[in-house]
Amino acid sequence: MGRAYQNRKESMAKTSDMKAKVYSKYGREIYVVAKNGGTDPNGNLSLRRLIDSAKKDQVPAHVIDKAIKKAEGGGGEDFVPARYEGFGPGGCNIIVDCLTDNNTRTFNDVRLCFNKCKSKIGTQGTVAHMFDHASVFVFDGDNEDEILEAMLEADVDVTEVESEEGKVTVIAPHTEYNKARTALTALLGDDVEFEVDTITFIPQSTMSISGDDVDMFEKFIDMLNDNDDVQNVYHNVDL
Repeated sequence: MGRAYQNRKESMAKTSDMKAKVYSKYGREIYVVAKNGGTDPNGNLSLRRLIDSAKKDQVPAHVIDKAIKKAEGGGGEDFVPARYEGFGPGGCNIIVDCLTDNNTRTFNDVRLCFNKCKSKIGTQGTVAHMFDHASVFVFDGDNEDEILEAMLEADVDVTEVESEEGKVTVIAPHTEYNKARTALTALLGDDVEFEVDTITFIPQSTMSISGDDVDMFEKFIDMLNDNDDVQNVYHNVDL
């Protein structure tokens, strides 16, 4: 029983650590978005997106509320976005998005992850041109033509509208997020539930890796995600 209990305790601790990291990342991003764009989710659609996403990831309400109240107070840390690009194991393309209060520390930490995992950090623009920076929405429906018409009427520079297996996917440039979301909620109602509602990087093409590169890639991603400053990691590996 002692060994079984120890295994269970270690598993629970690991799960707790993972949850804490998720809560911390959401708390930091909600704070920054609320501080820069306002604390009212109805007037700050980026904040609303983050709150909805946090709830889907089971982030407790008190974590969300604390971040918003901190932004309302106007004090706290000055986090700024930082983006790093490069080539990961097997030559894959990597983009790392961070929020940091110390650029030198964050750069050194991210570079160390690259150096330890047969990877090479590059300069800004090294691989970003191989991704589409896009707003992505997925929701229940099959009215592809109606959605496309609504996007065009709202003057949204929509990239793609696709209906498949009872789900509609709308993709637009990241700069069109607010216009696209407003148009969709105007058509579908404020209570529409988005299965996906995000701004992300979509690789224009994917690649496979094999052998030792697979283990090294997993180690690389884990190391990056363990860094508190790292918010998101994007890649073009076909898993």
